Amino acid sequence: MQQPARFRKTLLSVLIGALGIAQTAGAANMAPGAPGAAPFWSYSGKTGIGTSYEQYEDGQYSPQAATGEVSKVWFSLARGIVTETMFGLIHEAQLREMQLVIQGPDFLDLEARDTDSEIHYLSVDDQGRPTSLAYKIVNRDRQGRYEIEKHIFTDPDADSLVIRVIFRSQEPGIQAYVHIDPAIGNDGSGDSAFVDGQALYAREGETTLVVKASRPLEQPIVGFAGVSDGLTDLKDGKLENRYDSTGDAAGNVTMLARLPLAGSETTLDLVVGFGKNRQQADRAADATLARGYAEVLAHYNGEGEAIGWRDYLASLSGLPAMYAQSADNGKLLNVSAMVLKAQEDKSNAGALIASLSNPWGETVPAESGTTGYKAVWPRDFYQCAMALLALGDRQTPQVAFEYLKKVQVSEATSLTQGDTSAYIHEQKQEGKTEDAGPGATGWFLQKTHVDGEIEWVGVQLDQTAMPIMLGYKLWKAGILDDARIKHWYQNMLKPAAEFLTRGGQVKVGWNDWKVVPPQTQQERWEEQWGYSPSTTAAVIAGLVAASEVAGHAGDGEAAQRFLDAAKGYSDKLEASMVTRKGSLGDGHYYLRITQNDDPDDGAPLLDNNSRPGLPEHQVLDAGFLELVRYGVRPATDPNIVGSLDELDSQELPENLKVKYLFSYPGVEGEFPGWRRYGNDGYGESEISAINFPATEAPQMNSGLRGRVWPIFTGERGHYELARSKARLPAGIEALSAEQLAQLRNTYVKAMELFANEGLMLPEQVWDGVGDNSRHGYVKGEGTDSATPLAWSHAEYVKLVRSLTDQKVWDHYPVVPEKLAR
Repeated sequence: MQQPARFRKTLLSVLIGALGIAQTAGAANMAPGAPGAAPFWSYSGKTGIGTSYEQYEDGQYSPQAATGEVSKVWFSLARGIVTETMFGLIHEAQLREMQLVIQGPDFLDLEARDTDSEIHYLSVDDQGRPTSLAYKIVNRDRQGRYEIEKHIFTDPDADSLVIRVIFRSQEPGIQAYVHIDPAIGNDGSGDSAFVDGQALYAREGETTLVVKASRPLEQPIVGFAGVSDGLTDLKDGKLENRYDSTGDAAGNVTMLARLPLAGSETTLDLVVGFGKNRQQADRAADATLARGYAEVLAHYNGEGEAIGWRDYLASLSGLPAMYAQSADNGKLLNVSAMVLKAQEDKSNAGALIASLSNPWGETVPAESGTTGYKAVWPRDFYQCAMALLALGDRQTPQVAFEYLKKVQVSEATSLTQGDTSAYIHEQKQEGKTEDAGPGATGWFLQKTHVDGEIEWVGVQLDQTAMPIMLGYKLWKAGILDDARIKHWYQNMLKPAAEFLTRGGQVKVGWNDWKVVPPQTQQERWEEQWGYSPSTTAAVIAGLVAASEVAGHAGDGEAAQRFLDAAKGYSDKLEASMVTRKGSLGDGHYYLRITQNDDPDDGAPLLDNNSRPGLPEHQVLDAGFLELVRYGVRPATDPNIVGSLDELDSQELPENLKVKYLFSYPGVEGEFPGWRRYGNDGYGESEISAINFPATEAPQMNSGLRGRVWPIFTGERGHYELARSKARLPAGIEALSAEQLAQLRNTYVKAMELFANEGLMLPEQVWDGVGDNSRHGYVKGEGTDSATPLAWSHAEYVKLVRSLTDQKVWDHYPVVPEKLAR
């Protein structure tokens, strides 16, 4: 006779228990309440990021190069806790947040909300410069009842994250719990969780996260966030529901376990292991625990024979000489070098992302996957590669350059890459398009995942010019030899230069647009089409560089065409982009952008970011300084110099004002910063303090306002260096020590002051304008837009290198030479 299913399940449980076999997701005590509360990402003002340093093998990451496993785990820190942690690809978050919950007789505290936090680096040199992306965080109770110290890093030999917790308290009756909020598969909505022994598991599909400890965790619990999870129970007063599985239901799950406290100080190592399945996750966590804290940290740092972050810094030939031109004795330089290298994917070597964050993350829904800034933009990419080259890294920039072929549009692009290809295929199947191909080729995609999957498809001509510029620089530096540059000329640079010369009809995804260079479909802020000084500067420099490479490759006809196009664009610069009838200052200045070749007609720009479009002559930005940076115009050019007064004017209304000054307690002087442009709306609202919306178009006239970006302080520093050099008397080639000190103590120091306590440079800095009630920002400190921004760190590095050399690092001397002929 067949037994009832309930009896068979009970009998099986007894047998499993008798045999000592751990129960897993089939445990009987199922958590109700699926799918739980709506999930969101984490605060984006990161005070630290980290991953292990790995070596290349023939331009790729491999176990042979690493003498062990290649660890593909990245983490970030904010408000004293671990936030988004990635595993696999650099944009694939698996963990949203992990923090301690402290319960006392009459209180319940969350680390991120209820403690005062400070952050330090675990490894520094004798000058106090950080030498590894391993962190010590100390979180102190505001009433003095407890203190939490945490050491955080990854295991270079396993896909795991290490968190050493040192809990100190003299108060009786205090309990400490670890609370884990998974986001498996880069979203927080499709997860399940279960307890096995003293370990906590979360998974989506087969991808699995496990939390284990160096001593058994107590009372492990799983549940659905806000409904049946342990934190919800604690908030209600006590743990009543000991759920050990969420069963077959999926949703926003969380996990909780009590730490085994012993006396006034307890030290415990928590390890989060990741894997494509449970066995891999267990193996990663177990291996890390077996090696132990000291061995893993030593390898991560690069102590003794182990290869780690100290070795990377030691390999940077340009770094030692640069310390003297920093204002903090090289602390931010070391961190910037590591941050730039850390934001490279390890499955797609050379893929440099914009930021390990989601802008305004705590308001971004996590119900479905999003890359945020964890993606490739060729413009940000160029800045990072050039900064790494400035530091003396001769490997990463080459690997990065060669990676760019993956994100260049070819005849096969629309048939092979991501959701956009599916869109085009469907259109063709429905007879809505005659051409399922990409149309014009050679340009570089606006934004992609690190594996090349298309995300955004706007055409930005600077993003097509900059790969050419990078290739040229690598050739001139001897990193790409003559044979390699000829190869890449034929396979990547020539098609790009042809597009910059001829343009064409683009047909990728929604984008069906005829590009007629130097008019760009989008300028560097991805918001307006037309003639942009900053975009045109890159296009001209890219074409001159392409002409040089073409000549070397024996393609004389193309070399002449590229040079002729560059000269033609240069000849029309002022006529198409400098107004002489503007409404600001003396009326004579560079425009941010104009949508036709008449800069005096006062035509309106497009609405953008909740701001109604204004007449083009009212909107200023510093993009024209790129003309000097790349060599298209001299620093003393009267149109350049004459545009500075309008750009820097303090008499402009707040909406149009671009330049701001900042002061800091205990620091002498004021330090300059600039917004992207007047009428910018990419930021927090002046009216309501809400931030830029994540999922839908912003409401018009909602008061959104873009803030100051540190990169512009670096760009201005580069310009002022070029102008100071240009004004030297005949026969004098070097700036005096006093002149260098003035530049360093204005622009370099300003950027260092913009960095937060973890030495992370933000995308935006609070300018003090408007309602600040939601965020409580401090003027001159970073906002919750995106931190760390790779471009900010890159601009800082390049500025310090430029002052060290007394010449602009990414200047192209061949450009003025060829344009003058």
